[in-house]
Amino acid sequence: MPKKKALVVGAGIVGLAAARALAIKGYKVTVIEKNHNVSGASVRNFGLIWPIGQPKGKLLERAMKSRKIWLELLDSGNLWYNPSGSLHLFYHADEMQVAEEFVGQNEHYRTCKILNRAETLKMTEAANPKGLKGALWSDAEVVVESRQVLLKLPQLLENNYKINFLFGKSVTKVKKEQITLSDGQKIEADLILVCTGSDFETLFQEEYKASGITKCKLQMMRTVPQPHQWSIGPSLCGGLTLTHNSAFEKMPSLTKLKQRFEEEWKEQLKWGVHVLVSQSPELELTLGDSHEYGWNVDPFDKQFINQLVLDYLKTFSKFKTLEIAQTWNGTYAKLHGKSEFIANPEKGVYILNGLGGAGMTLSFGLAEEFVKSL
Repeated sequence: MPKKKALVVGAGIVGLAAARALAIKGYKVTVIEKNHNVSGASVRNFGLIWPIGQPKGKLLERAMKSRKIWLELLDSGNLWYNPSGSLHLFYHADEMQVAEEFVGQNEHYRTCKILNRAETLKMTEAANPKGLKGALWSDAEVVVESRQVLLKLPQLLENNYKINFLFGKSVTKVKKEQITLSDGQKIEADLILVCTGSDFETLFQEEYKASGITKCKLQMMRTVPQPHQWSIGPSLCGGLTLTHNSAFEKMPSLTKLKQRFEEEWKEQLKWGVHVLVSQSPELELTLGDSHEYGWNVDPFDKQFINQLVLDYLKTFSKFKTLEIAQTWNGTYAKLHGKSEFIANPEKGVYILNGLGGAGMTLSFGLAEEFVKSL
């Protein structure tokens, strides 16, 4: 009996994860990507697999499943990664209070703990020691070099799972069990998955509009390599991240912490700034980010937003150099209040999108859940 055929439109991390899950399910999979290589949000990020940001329960389980798959793939392709864990660095008692509540609620579900000042400084030389009270340590976070690994994953998936890739081909129409390419070619399949990220305009525009989904633009920076092979150790963030990640939403002291932040970091909150730092294999630091929402986000970077990031960054970190080598922005799909957007606009056709900036963390787990449900 011949294998069922599946088409995946889009070779970002969601599309690649979906293709892998379908191949394991037994489908003969072809991935179609309009660009000649991956160039969207999947390569314009920190390269962080970030389970600490996901609340315990379904989303944490999904994140940890994704992490396991990531490591298996990276090991199979001999690709670089750093399972460095993460540190939330704290300089105020109210930040420590939220973190302690988090550990109390999560100690049976993940490996995390509160570090005191001395323990924190022992773990990283990059923490600003002035006023440091301690940190939240988690061992689950992993750094990959997304701008390299997303270019290599298609070949790896082709080798490991016999997935076929068509790059530089635009899908202009999806109708039931058939797609049409820009050159007029038609390809039939038993199942079609549309995983096109922030491109809401090309396919199923009305479905996207009806869903309430939006685009989120984030601004990011990268430094020159840190000198003398200097490492920051774990990936880093500060107290503002407690107000951004859903893992901390139900902590009793979070509301009071937000009130202080509204007074002290009003502009950062206005532009969705919460600051993360990861380090590449070449020892560059990736810094960011901000959040601007809308279907027509400004394509140009705002220097004052980058400065807001740097201003907050300096409160919790110190590096050998902060010389900026690159600035850029990325845009991803976000459905507020939801961790993903799944739609079935017609028979045999599904939209899989809207992971809201957590694509690197959740895609592989979500894809397996989705394919299992078919």
